[in-house]
Parts: sequence; structure tokens; C-alpha cells
Amino acid sequence: MLDVLTIVLAVIGLGAIAFLVYVAVQPSDFRIARTAEIAAPADRIFPLINDLHQFNRWNPFAKADPTSQITYSGPAQGVGAAFAWAGAKSGAGQMKIATSVPSSQVTMQLDFTKPFTAHNRAEFSVVPRGGVSVVTWAMTGRRPFSHKLIGAVFNMDRMVGKEFSKGLADLKSLAEAKA
Repeated sequence: MLDVLTIVLAVIGLGAIAFLVYVAVQPSDFRIARTAEIAAPADRIFPLINDLHQFNRWNPFAKADPTSQITYSGPAQGVGAAFAWAGAKSGAGQMKIATSVPSSQVTMQLDFTKPFTAHNRAEFSVVPRGGVSVVTWAMTGRRPFSHKLIGAVFNMDRMVGKEFSKGLADLKSLAEAKA
């Protein structure tokens, strides 16, 4: 009986070690991106991204937590514009526009402080193609071991990507309604 128990515990221990090694060798960098075609010119879409007050009209993360307190700082739009949030569901952090290229690109520094610390970059590109604008929302960053461990259990690309798709659908509705 003791030999069977020892073997079972050894197999469980080796499985746990193998899982932790698997997690450790996962890539440290990540990129999550979603794209949508919007039937509006880039100069109509761009202000809805570059002005953070407008951005939060369609930002699914801000919309998902009505208890969230949002505080804006810096200029009204463009480089240096920022907002901080704190909410029951959304945690806490700050987003600040780092680069802004009129009608084509906005990058933002995204710093989470709760429920965990993370420093990522959000990237938005608007590319005219035919009669539409192709808008891509991407997030890039580094994953420490603890985030890799969470990612081994939860598919972060699917979870966050679903929210990006929701946000892009709302951006599309806003931009196309202005026509």
C-alpha cells in the first residue's frame, strides 16, 4: 500500500514540475490584437481614439464597471492626455497617450496597479483601404512568471480579444453614426 501511495505522489510531483517547466518556457512577450473595418474616414475615427473622453464612450473596460472612478489629466487629447481609474471590477491603473499621429496612429502607456501590477502598451492604427478604414487595437507587454501561470489556465488572448472586438464594434457604431 505504501509503495502505491509513493508512486502516486511521485507521479503527481513530476507532473507538477513538468507543468511549471512548461509555464516557465512560455514566451515572455505577448501581443493581443483585433481588427475591424469601419465605413468612415480615418479623420472621423481618429478623434474617438485620440480624445480619452471620447475613447471611454466605447472602451469596453470602462463601460463594464459603472462603479469605476475616472479622473482625466493633461491635455484634452493627444500626447500627454491621460486618465486614471479605480473600480470594484476594473481594478486600478492609468492610461496615457504616448504618441499620436493624426488620423493614423495612437499609442498609449497602460499601467495597472490593482489587482496586479503590469505595464503594457496599447496601440491603435487607422488605415484607409478602399471605402473603409481598417482599425486595429493591439496590446503588447511582458509576462512575468505569475502572468504566464495565469495564462496557462485562462486564454488571455481570447478573453481580452473578446473585449477588444466589443470595443471596436462600439467604435464602429459611433463613427458610422456621424455620417
